Amino acid sequence: MAARRKIGQILQDLGYLSEDQVWDLLEEQKQSPGEVFGQVAVRSGLVTQAQVTEALAEQWGMPVVDLEQTQIPAKVLESVPQTMCEIYKICPVSLKGDVLTVAMADPQNIEALDDLKNFLGHEVRGAVSSEADVAAAIERNYAERPDSIEDVIGELEIEAGSERDAFDLSDPEEMADAAPIRKLVNIVLLNAIKDQASDIHFEPFEDEFKIRVKADGVLYEMIPPPRHMANAVISRIKIMADLDIAERRLPQDGRVELNVGGNPVDLRVSILPTMFGEACVMRVLDRTVVSLDLNKIGMDAGTLDRFRGMIKRPNGIVLVTGPTGSGKTTTLYSTLNELNDITEKIITTEDPIEYDIDGLIQCPINSDIDVTFASCLRAILRHDPDLILVGEIRDYETAEIAVQSALTGHLVFSTLHTNDAPSSITRMLDMGVPKFLLTACVECILAQRLVRRICTDCRTEFEPSDELLMELQLPVETARQYNFYYGKGCATCHNSGYKGRVGLYELMDVTDDIRDLISEDANVDDLRNLARSQGMTTLREAGLKLIFEGVTTIDEVVRETVIEDIN
Repeated sequence: MAARRKIGQILQDLGYLSEDQVWDLLEEQKQSPGEVFGQVAVRSGLVTQAQVTEALAEQWGMPVVDLEQTQIPAKVLESVPQTMCEIYKICPVSLKGDVLTVAMADPQNIEALDDLKNFLGHEVRGAVSSEADVAAAIERNYAERPDSIEDVIGELEIEAGSERDAFDLSDPEEMADAAPIRKLVNIVLLNAIKDQASDIHFEPFEDEFKIRVKADGVLYEMIPPPRHMANAVISRIKIMADLDIAERRLPQDGRVELNVGGNPVDLRVSILPTMFGEACVMRVLDRTVVSLDLNKIGMDAGTLDRFRGMIKRPNGIVLVTGPTGSGKTTTLYSTLNELNDITEKIITTEDPIEYDIDGLIQCPINSDIDVTFASCLRAILRHDPDLILVGEIRDYETAEIAVQSALTGHLVFSTLHTNDAPSSITRMLDMGVPKFLLTACVECILAQRLVRRICTDCRTEFEPSDELLMELQLPVETARQYNFYYGKGCATCHNSGYKGRVGLYELMDVTDDIRDLISEDANVDDLRNLARSQGMTTLREAGLKLIFEGVTTIDEVVRETVIEDIN
């Protein structure tokens, strides 16, 4: 396939730029890495947006569409939800037979056309328009036809009244392909991606079919669709994930790969047979939401400096601990991303692999065929790694090989499920790891939690009650020195008062003094007190700092940390 001509070359061929101007703009683009050539050219005043649109159309072999002069039929607008238009930066233009033409603000995102085809069930062709024109067309054409979950549920109920038998008696594939079912699934998925949700739950019960979305670690219920739509909705998801829609007795796992706004979004699909039908959970893995950068995970500067020093040690074990959903995997990926250098061989073994990172050898666990953490780790050691990530230390066998790997000159990263950093030592001892090996190889333990951020659009100052301060074990005299905030609730945060999450971190450096205590069978409290005297900030203390800075609320810190942290 011949390489596409560069946009600068096309603008030069069309007579809009000279060769010297193209070279000057390329130099200017190097100073603005986030901007594409066309944006730089328009900003410099050398070409107009219309001329860049014309060049993009020629580059991608698409027609140009003038959205201001185009009358879009209501039937065409109804075929594509507004949320889909906003996320993919497209506007439907015409529907002839089974071919839908859409105006694209970014014609380079060819994968979007495949996504739209899967979502809508039409052949989709692209045309080119400017981003401003697409945004204006969406606002203009969809002003009178908002597309919310409630609207789609209302449409389904109307259709259910007249066509209920059609949904119940058709074969599963035909039922799943019905326009109302497609529309419902599309809007649920796209709204979840738009709201940066982490999971979408479809749950059938005896008399209702619930849809719940988890955002910022909390589940929110959507308006439930009619109960008899459950099979059709689950079948639609199965088709998208390339699963067997006829098999309803066994659990199934699959994935849906999307390309939203030029960024890959991976939906992991898990189907589970239940008493009242099949339940489905979709895990949303969106790289644009999770930034794999240690500078952006919310660790305070002092803890981050100490952690950076520890992860650059030549060998040993670095443990990250916390409950499910506390951000351990993100912290480890961010750490490996920082250490990812051409001179280092990094191999991971994970269950499952959540993010594909260039330069890392990543091995998925498959217990069905006996590919466990332990068996995988043995094989990894024969591949000459410098750094190893073991997704989780679950048993003595995995712990033993991880310890042996650390003692033979490798730096090993892994996770545990414990409440705080000091109790990880007890967990490893309970697994059967001898004290002399544990003290020889564990370098540091990072415990973490995620708390919700107060929504900045509705953040409000308030004076906490004495009872609330008692929950934090915070003296009233100390509290009077600070301002306290909460979120009242607004449209931005869906009236929850929270938007986004931030980490609480507790970093324990396993120093010689702590090793001596471990050897003397010291309890968790003794380890915690010594670590605090050596500079460790507990999870509760990290939470208090964020409360005083107005980042989170007292309720969130009390919910995620335990009082014993500050004893």
